[in-house]
Amino acid sequence: MSEVRRARSGSPFESRFGFCRALRIGDRVFVAGTAPVWPDGTVDPDPAAQMRRCVDIARTAMADLGASLEDVVRTRMFLVDAGDADVIGAVHGEAFSTHPPVATMVVVSALLDPRWRIEIELDAVISS
Repeated sequence: MSEVRRARSGSPFESRFGFCRALRIGDRVFVAGTAPVWPDGTVDPDPAAQMRRCVDIARTAMADLGASLEDVVRTRMFLVDAGDADVIGAVHGEAFSTHPPVATMVVVSALLDPRWRIEIELDAVISS
């Protein structure tokens, strides 16, 4: 069995709900649902800024496990407003312009915090 490594982002939900931000097993990395929260608990109301924050949090967790955005093979984006799709999709396009993963964008009725307009999950396979 491959060693399991975990990365934490410092989110208060990690200890409260019993999960880690990202997990690596072998050449696979899974990033948990990632919301656009700054360390001080603030959330920028702009959906593009929120998506950039989500990508930054995920990028940092992946780097802690030896992965990068170039290794991402799947993203899942959960939006609370379909009207944000173009703006959030554009940020996704910036982040993954040279290595596009398969992607899913779903509109949901709500996320855990009403300030969040986006939450993302990522799966990666580290190239040898």
